[in-house]
Amino acid sequence: MNNSKIYFASDFHLGIPDKKRSLEREKMLVNWLEKVRQDASEIFLMGDVFDFWFEYKYVVPKGYTRLLGKLAEITDSGIPVHLFRGNHDIWAFDYLNEELNINIYRKPIVREFSGKKFFLAHGDGLGPGDKGYKFLKRVFEFKPNQFLFRWLHPDIGSSLGLYFSKKSRLANIAREGKNDFKFNISDEMLYHYAKRKSDQNPDLDYFIFGHRHIPVQIKLNEKSEMIILGDWLSHFSYGVFENGNMRLEYWKK
Repeated sequence: MNNSKIYFASDFHLGIPDKKRSLEREKMLVNWLEKVRQDASEIFLMGDVFDFWFEYKYVVPKGYTRLLGKLAEITDSGIPVHLFRGNHDIWAFDYLNEELNINIYRKPIVREFSGKKFFLAHGDGLGPGDKGYKFLKRVFEFKPNQFLFRWLHPDIGSSLGLYFSKKSRLANIAREGKNDFKFNISDEMLYHYAKRKSDQNPDLDYFIFGHRHIPVQIKLNEKSEMIILGDWLSHFSYGVFENGNMRLEYWKK
């Protein structure tokens, strides 16, 4: 089959709200990956694949064997898989690259496909405002802090991370399957960020983000569009680039 499509998906947050429901979503994700690999030229996972992930020198979080095995199978077949570290799996370092041959990014990148230029990022910390989170982001990315966290026994460190994950607003969304996030274009930080970037870089055609958990496809100007990929907690949405055009689609549960 002709591998002609590029797929984008984000915000799976595996690990919440509990093992049973996380496993159900993981199996859905594996089924989606198996389907899209049939005609994918590349696959982009745009962040927060895991709700909590921390790599110790010799230890990684328990579980997710179905997903990791499928990703290894896909990269072994020659299809590139790219993963953006989001704000929940910010502590993914080199394990996924070394073991699964996945390309890992934290900062935004620009790629060109079929003559179209893509600005790709998870989306956290971009745009005006949100100073509290931006401060926490610097704390979490500060290497001495990561070094100190490594001195916690993995059972303690992972337990702490999962405890706070299961108390989060996202865990309630995963539990109930309902997303009450609102999209107001005048308040949307990623929209303002993409609009400014587009004005500064008029050759960019698409801005692809995760993070906001809302499926959105909106024109920035006559040339460029912004796509927010939604999530796999309540929307089960993803992006497809085919024949020079982007669209959002939905996976049937």
